[in-house]
Amino acid sequence: MSLQAITYLVVGLTFALYIGIAIWARAGSTKEFYVAGGGVHPVLNGMATGADWMSAASFISMAGLIANMGYGGGLFLMGWTGGYVLLAMLLAPYLRKFGKFTVPQFVGDRFYSKGASTVAVICLLAASITYIIGQMTGVGVAFSRFLGVSNSTGIFIGMGIVFMYAVFGGMKGITYTQVAQYCVLILAYTVPAIFISLQLTGNPLPQLGLGSDMAGTDIALLTKLDQVITDLGFGKYTTQVPGSTLNMFVYTVSLMIGTAGLPHVIVRFFTVPKVKDARSSAGWALVFIAILYTTAPAVAAMARLNLHNTVNPAVMAGGDLFAAENSIVYAERPDWMKRWEVTGLLKFADKNGDGRIQFYNDKTTDAAVLAKAEAAGWKGSELNVNRDIMVLANPEIAMLPNWVIALVAAGGLAAALSTAAGLLLAISSAISHDLLKEKFMPDLSEKGELMAGKLAMAGSICVAGYLGLNPPGFAAGTVAIAFGLAASSIFPALMLGIFSKTMNKEGAIAGMLAGLGITMFYVFAHKGIFFIKGTEFLGLFGGKSSFFFGISPNAFGAIGAIVNFAVAFGVKRMFPAPPQEIVELVESVRIPRGSKEIGGAH
Repeated sequence: MSLQAITYLVVGLTFALYIGIAIWARAGSTKEFYVAGGGVHPVLNGMATGADWMSAASFISMAGLIANMGYGGGLFLMGWTGGYVLLAMLLAPYLRKFGKFTVPQFVGDRFYSKGASTVAVICLLAASITYIIGQMTGVGVAFSRFLGVSNSTGIFIGMGIVFMYAVFGGMKGITYTQVAQYCVLILAYTVPAIFISLQLTGNPLPQLGLGSDMAGTDIALLTKLDQVITDLGFGKYTTQVPGSTLNMFVYTVSLMIGTAGLPHVIVRFFTVPKVKDARSSAGWALVFIAILYTTAPAVAAMARLNLHNTVNPAVMAGGDLFAAENSIVYAERPDWMKRWEVTGLLKFADKNGDGRIQFYNDKTTDAAVLAKAEAAGWKGSELNVNRDIMVLANPEIAMLPNWVIALVAAGGLAAALSTAAGLLLAISSAISHDLLKEKFMPDLSEKGELMAGKLAMAGSICVAGYLGLNPPGFAAGTVAIAFGLAASSIFPALMLGIFSKTMNKEGAIAGMLAGLGITMFYVFAHKGIFFIKGTEFLGLFGGKSSFFFGISPNAFGAIGAIVNFAVAFGVKRMFPAPPQEIVELVESVRIPRGSKEIGGAH
């Protein structure tokens, strides 16, 4: 069978499975629609959380970013897994005990004001919609390659499919569908990694393969990679960091606390029967997430090495990288390059007219590399590879069997679609439940609420699809901005709500608005207003490359969070303390049930 036929078959079978499960678990009541009736086993819930967590950014884009950034890309691993631990320890059990479905409900009740919950809805929509743009970018990359269509057609197809299964199933359909998706995506990620690790190092565990010697030599894989890419003028793979150390630190913190403030993951903890189960499902989820996250650095390094080796066989064989015969002839390029060129995500421009492909860092400051390139008659790097394709192209570059390539296709789609569905649910419940029912139409029936939720989903898919066609950056970069928005607005409000008895509504509202406002201002200054190109206002910061203390917009969420806390505590002093029943509520959420009551009987 041809590659295309096998791909259609594998992707088709996995989709039939998801849709079958969604129909089998159709949601009847609103409680089932939002939180799966509250009766899901912790291990299954852990898997579903894992699938929800590992979005297109984790599956498709993260290893590509690490391949590109080297050691500095580790901040995504640290930030996303570290934040998950924060969420499980600091927030999940308390929110679960509080027993509310959504973040705005918690904020509204704890800060005793409808206004506070409306502000929380705004923050939630800002973060979730930005996040979906990143998923749509990923969906576009995946569909365009496997259906052999352009990137934009891929996005339209993805929009239709997400809509179908998020709307019909609700959370119950989504929970069980996500268990299936987790299985597909983890197989799709680890199987090629095991094959490639065996090919390069003879070690079947990619995590160990990364630190092993190359097969048949006594050179370590990472030493070889460092040597090859520094010879070609790129930064040293094992030590390079993005910008300053401060930027890397702030970026990591921003991803961590953004993770802990992301609504669609918090909702997962309400789908288990007991508080104890909420903790154990968080633990299981961490195990399932770690399988992918510990494999990612190996996938990144091996994909980078294989890519250079494809274009320049002297990488593995040894020899002069700059010798004419070692650059491959464009007309004889492998099939996978031709397939990716169709999508527009891999481009070749023959700058010196020799019909061969030269791929190196032509912006390097290393004089020796530039001298060698000039002596060889190279006029600049001729290959442009979009980072988001590294994982999907990885098995093709390593010439693995067709069924593995088809499996990766199914995995990439599973990753993007599962997260998009979870996010749409967060958006629809924010609009139908927190805005309409709580604020504008208190007598809305259950049926009306479900209908409003479905309409809200349809609307957000259209917005996300439009922005997915004109994204502000790579999938993982766009997602980092979403985490920044959650970090600066939602996380501090939740922390203050649980751990500060004296925080009043005025302080919380002012803090959320200040945090979200300053972060959006900084991001829009660099990325354009609502990410529309050409509307940047960098002049205020003194031109293109000036960052506040060298902090990039993707990393600014942590600074926004500091502003949020500071403003909240400042404003709190000017207004009366919260009422006594709120203080007691905070006390009761903090004390585990069944322990000795403090301060006599309430």
